[in-house]
Amino acid sequence: MELKRVVVTGLGALTPLGNTVQEFWNGLSNGVSGAGMITQFDTTKFKTKFACEVKNFNPEDFMDRKEARKMDRFAQFACVTTEQAISDSGLDLENIDKSRVGVIWGSGIGGLTSFFNESAEYARGDGTPRFSPFFITKMISDIAGGLVSIKYGFGGPNYTTVSACASSNNAIIDAYVNIQLGKCNIVVTGGSEACVNEPAMGGFCNMKALSERNDDPQTASRPFDKDRDGFVLGEGSAALVLEEYEHAIARGAKIYCELVGTGMSADAYHMTAPHPEGLGVINVLNWALQDANLKPTDVDYINVHGTSTPLGDVAELKAIQAVFGEHAYNLNISSTKSMTGHLLGGAGAIEAVASIMAMQHNLVPPTINHFTSDPAIDPKLNLTFNTAQPKQINIAISNTFGFGGHNASVIFKRHSV
Repeated sequence: MELKRVVVTGLGALTPLGNTVQEFWNGLSNGVSGAGMITQFDTTKFKTKFACEVKNFNPEDFMDRKEARKMDRFAQFACVTTEQAISDSGLDLENIDKSRVGVIWGSGIGGLTSFFNESAEYARGDGTPRFSPFFITKMISDIAGGLVSIKYGFGGPNYTTVSACASSNNAIIDAYVNIQLGKCNIVVTGGSEACVNEPAMGGFCNMKALSERNDDPQTASRPFDKDRDGFVLGEGSAALVLEEYEHAIARGAKIYCELVGTGMSADAYHMTAPHPEGLGVINVLNWALQDANLKPTDVDYINVHGTSTPLGDVAELKAIQAVFGEHAYNLNISSTKSMTGHLLGGAGAIEAVASIMAMQHNLVPPTINHFTSDPAIDPKLNLTFNTAQPKQINIAISNTFGFGGHNASVIFKRHSV
């Protein structure tokens, strides 16, 4: 059978750099850090006291107060960004076949804040189970996609992918495949996470994953820098409207770009550490290129996973050099996590938007906070340090990797009529 083409026709974003796609892009292109001291709980006894929080977010600006109280923050984020993306897409919701519209979302953890708050309240009590009737539906990771489908009446495939920090790239991949196979005309996809809370910060701190640079949070996320000491936790969401090409053309849609290839692999190595030679990443990049029918030399930009951890950053670059060979020196590579922090299951979604906007503006967002070169990293690689760089971008790759050894990559191509 002939596979359908898939294009991106709508975007939405709620991030530590801004609460719209344009605000997000402005922050990225200007090299702004979204990090600051945590405002959502008392960090006095925590080793790390900062994160990249979404700022100035009041759910009641977007939904009824009663509805907002039924949702965890991660689901509120999802509802807001999908509304932005659907509005941006120009879809006429009264004149589409909603049974052919799916919602495939990604979240690595889901409603951890709700789980923690309800459990803590129970522990403080006398053993009487006074749990909220909305506790379960606030907590479960799949509820974000369910809420979106209920709001709009979308009756197509509806589920959530959970693969740690690769979750929303896996959601995008599943959305792509459903459209390719003709099972949907449109899929709303993306991811959200809201884990700036006590258990997430405590857990990541105690596994030595987070930066402890409390004296200077804005420079704490420093991918590829010799003195990197861990990632900075972020929160937020992004949504994409993926659409079958002919369907988009028939309604005169604005097309941002085409999604042309995807890859998935496993490191099959360690719960949290990457394979030291990046073997799983080599596989995922090769398979994505093969799926897209592209050569390594066709690629212009890679938005890398680049979390600012000592092992992960080096392993990913080793893999890129293994796949791209000499062309690795012609690529622009950057880690936007240097500005947004690490959104866990939401990372792939906002980095997909970052990659698409980079293509739209022919501007590579920087890897900020580079101060000292790491001798383990090839100095000839263009890691787009500290300042955005103009570049004609026709093909962009976005990488995400998750605890458990999950790897997922997506490839976007400039749309031409």
